Amino acid sequence: MPFPTRPPRRGLAVLAGLAGCALCVAAGAAEGMWTLDHLPDEAMRARYGFAPEAAWVQRAMQASLRLSNGCSGSFVSADGLVLSNHHCVAACVEQLSAAGRDRLAEGFLARGRDAELRCPEIELLRLERITDVTPALRQATAGLEGPAYRAAQDAARARLTAECRGRDVETVQCELVTLYQGGAYQLYRYRRYADVRLVWAPEDAIAGFGGDPDNFNFPRYCLDAALLRAYEHGRPVAVREFLRVRPEGPQPGEPLFVTGHPGQTERLYTVAQLEAERERIGQLALPLLSEQRGLLLQYARGGEEPARVSATQLASVENTLKVLRGELQALADPALMAAKREDERALRDDVAQRAGASGEARDAWAQIERAQAVEAQLRLEYRLLERRAAFQSRYFEHARRLVRAAAERAKPDAERLREYSENELPQREQELRSAAPISPDLERTTLGWSLAKLREALGQDDPLVQQVLGRETPDALAARLVSATRLGDPAERLRLWQGGVAAVAASDDPFIALARQVDDAARAVRERFENEVQAVERKAQERIAAARFARTGTSAYPDATFTLRLSYGEVQGWTVRGRPVAPYTEVAGLYRRATGAEPFALPASWRDAQPRLDPAQRFNFVTTHDIAGGNSGSPMLDRAGRLVGLVFDGNLESLGGAYAYDERVNRAVAVHPGLILQALRSVYDAGFLADELGGRPQH
Repeated sequence: MPFPTRPPRRGLAVLAGLAGCALCVAAGAAEGMWTLDHLPDEAMRARYGFAPEAAWVQRAMQASLRLSNGCSGSFVSADGLVLSNHHCVAACVEQLSAAGRDRLAEGFLARGRDAELRCPEIELLRLERITDVTPALRQATAGLEGPAYRAAQDAARARLTAECRGRDVETVQCELVTLYQGGAYQLYRYRRYADVRLVWAPEDAIAGFGGDPDNFNFPRYCLDAALLRAYEHGRPVAVREFLRVRPEGPQPGEPLFVTGHPGQTERLYTVAQLEAERERIGQLALPLLSEQRGLLLQYARGGEEPARVSATQLASVENTLKVLRGELQALADPALMAAKREDERALRDDVAQRAGASGEARDAWAQIERAQAVEAQLRLEYRLLERRAAFQSRYFEHARRLVRAAAERAKPDAERLREYSENELPQREQELRSAAPISPDLERTTLGWSLAKLREALGQDDPLVQQVLGRETPDALAARLVSATRLGDPAERLRLWQGGVAAVAASDDPFIALARQVDDAARAVRERFENEVQAVERKAQERIAAARFARTGTSAYPDATFTLRLSYGEVQGWTVRGRPVAPYTEVAGLYRRATGAEPFALPASWRDAQPRLDPAQRFNFVTTHDIAGGNSGSPMLDRAGRLVGLVFDGNLESLGGAYAYDERVNRAVAVHPGLILQALRSVYDAGFLADELGGRPQH
C-alpha cells in the first residue's frame, strides 16, 4: 500500500547486475515516466506496432486526475464518478467515521447521490494545458547565483502562475514544473475540483488483505479500489471525457498504458546527492520512523477506539518504512552505485573535452557536493523544526498554517513562501476548513513523543528546547496544549484565517503561541537550506542538464515530479530465486489464502459471497510498467483507451526504483476491472455503480 502523502517515491529497480550501464535497461525496454507532450512514439511502435495518437492522448489527459493527498485517479462516468485506490481515500473514510461507527472496518456505500459524503480534505486536479516557459525562467535568473537566483526564480514562478490562473482562483490552479533537474520548465494549468464525495469504499480487511506482510509482495488479493464523485455547485460534475471499463481486463503481450502522477524519483541525481540521500535515510529517517511505528503500535493496543483513530497513520508509517528500507538497500548496492559513477564520469569527461565548455559547467558537480556538506549540517534541525518532526500534531499543523498565512499574505506575492502564494491559498483555506475530526488522545501521544525527540536531538540546555519546554516535561506540555486548544473547531480556524495578522496576534490559543514561538528558528533554518543547498543545487543542475542535452538531446524522460506521465508495458510475471511468479491471481486463491486471523481474515461480506463469485475471476495482476509512488490509483489503459486495470502497488524488487529501473524484475501491481465489477454486483449489491462504470452484468 503506497504511502500517498510524500508524495511517495515508491521506486522500481533491481539491486543486482547493474554494473556497466547507466539506466540499466535492455534496448526496447519499457522504461520511462514520459510527459504527455513528449512521448517515445518510435520506441512504442518498435515494440508494439502502436503508439497513441494525439486524440488518444488528449482524451487520456482529460480523464486522468491528481488527488491532493499524493495519489492518482480517473473519471469513469459522465456524472463525475472517480476511480482510485482504497488506500488513497482511507483517510477520508476514517475522517467520516466516529466512535461506534468505524467505516474503515465496515466499508461504505452510498445508495443514492444524497448519501454521498464529502471528503474533508481531498481535492482533484485535472490537467488542461502544458506551456513551455524555459526561456522566461532562463531570462529571469540569468547571471544570478545563490539567494539572488532563488529569489528571481520564485518571483518568476509567482508571476507566471498568477498570469496562468487569471481571476479564477477557485477552479483553476497553475504549477511551475521543473523537468530534467532544471533542464526545462513548464507551466501546468489544472482544473480544480474542491467538492469531492465518497461513494463506495470496501472494508479495509479486503482492500488491504494481507496487511504489511503482503505489502510490496505478490501474489496479492487486494480490492484496493474506491469510488468518489466530483461536485460543483452542489451537483455532480458533467464529464465529457471519461474512461470506459473493459471487464475482461488485459491479456499478456498486448500494449498497456498507465497515466498517473508519479511523485518523485532521483534517477538524474549526482553521485554526491545519492550518497547524501543514503545518509539521510539510514541515519535519520529510518530510526525516527521505526520508533514512531513502535509508539503507534503500542497506542493502538489500548482498545478499539485507539486502534481506529491511529489506523491510517500506522499504515502510512509501516508503508514508508518498507519503502525506505528498499531505497537504502538500493543505495548500498555496489553495482548500482558503480553504474551511477560511470554514467557521471562519462558526462563529466564529455563536458571537459567539449570545445568551449565553461568552467562553470565543469564545476557544477563540485558545487553540488559542497551543498551536500551544508545539507548534512542542517538536516536534523530542518527536519525537526521546518518539517515539523518535533511537533507532530494536527493542531500544530493548523497553527503554523495560520501564523504563516497571516504574515505571508501581507507581503507581495513574489516575496512569499511558495506554499502561501496566491495560487496556493485556496488549498490552504480548504485545509483549514476541513471538518475532519482530530483525536485529542492521539494528539497528546504523538506530540509528547515528538517533543521528547526535540529535547533528545538538541539537548536539554538548547535555548529553543528551554524556550519550548520551560520546566515542563514533553508529555505534560503536550497534555496542557491539547486540553486548552480551540483549533479542533473549523469555525475557529476560519475566524483566525479571515482575521489575518490582527486576529492571529490577538489569539491566546496555546498552539498559536507555540507556532509563533518557534517560527523564527524554523524560518531561519529553512532560509539557509533554500539559499545554501537548494539554490546551489538548482543552478548547478541546470548546467548539468545543459551538458546532458548537448550529449544526448532530449530523447530521455525527466525524473518524476508528481505531474501527469505515461508509461507503457504489458502483463508479465518474473522469476524470484529461480521460481517463476505467475502474473495473475484469481478469486479462488483468495479463499485458500484466508486464515481467519488478521491480516488474512476476510470480512463477513466476502465470506457470505463466496458461492456467488466466479472462482476463476482474475483478482490482481502484475505488469512491466515503470511507475513510482504517486501512481497509486492510476488507470491502466488498452490501445483503445479503455480501462483495464487499477494500479495500487509494486513488488519488493521495485523499491529502489527512485534511482534506476530493470524490466526483468520491476513490476507494477494492479486490481483487475472484472473483479471490481463482480464485487460491486455480487458482494455489495451495488449493481447500479457497476452499471455506471459501464461494465456488463455478471451472471
